[in-house]
Amino acid sequence: MLKVLVTGGAGFIGSHIVDLLIQKGYEVVVVDNLVTGSKSNVNAHAVFYEVDILHPQIDEVIKKEAPEVILHQAALVFVQQSIKDPLADGTVNTIGTLNLLRSAHLNNVGRFIYASTCAVYGDAQGRVATEDDPVSPISFYGASKYMGEMYVRLFYDLYKLDYTILRYANVYGPRQQPHGEGGVIPIFMQNMKKEISPTIFGTGLQSRDFIYVQDVATANLLAIAKGKQQTLNIGTGVATSIYDLHQHINEILGRNLPAQYKPELMGDVKHIALNPERAQKELNWKTGYSLKKGLAETAAVYDSMD
Repeated sequence: MLKVLVTGGAGFIGSHIVDLLIQKGYEVVVVDNLVTGSKSNVNAHAVFYEVDILHPQIDEVIKKEAPEVILHQAALVFVQQSIKDPLADGTVNTIGTLNLLRSAHLNNVGRFIYASTCAVYGDAQGRVATEDDPVSPISFYGASKYMGEMYVRLFYDLYKLDYTILRYANVYGPRQQPHGEGGVIPIFMQNMKKEISPTIFGTGLQSRDFIYVQDVATANLLAIAKGKQQTLNIGTGVATSIYDLHQHINEILGRNLPAQYKPELMGDVKHIALNPERAQKELNWKTGYSLKKGLAETAAVYDSMD
């Protein structure tokens, strides 16, 4: 079975990917600096290195472990953080990706799967975005992730390093930290379980495409063998307003808490949903979780941890 190296494998999304790969019999190496990830998330059957993707030691790890595939999940993912500190965001998301690509090329890695984001599209203005839509990020986070995409494609053009780029919608599920705009679901759940009204920034009519983390893990698994030289949306195609999300969580938790409203945040898109048809075709992938099913499963995991 192939050996796969997962960057960010101690984090929210990466750890779920690692669990699935090990379940399917892959040999897995995890690289994570544990700044936002947790050692407790790392599967006991994975080989773990506490290494930053920007550190020269990453070359030693890749040379020693000789993975056939790299799944690059490590990133700074908070839009507001990117606006406050675009240099840090660009350093990790762009230069970190470039450092990995360079090392992958020098060490004869066969395939590079890159976790990108719906933030590259900017505000879809009510459209369900396809991969052919123009790229127009409105945050430094979206820009830095798109720059990573460009480097991924260039390494194929120049060195024939096979790749797949997966543009994630808004991922949620167990192990997600209750921080930042991407963590709206654990933030809402954590507060509402304590009978604290959640805060909605803006009108609440802004919408997102929420995709359960297990569906994202499955897309990464399938991309190891399929979707070569493709850029693919990993979403549901369904836009859900933050207002409706709040109501769904009220229902699941058996609450009737009103939200409090504050001004919208800079760099926050108003509407985004991703058309998944190309990923369905190229990867033979489909989502297995509706939003209500995924929220219920997430809430059940949080309940078991109390």
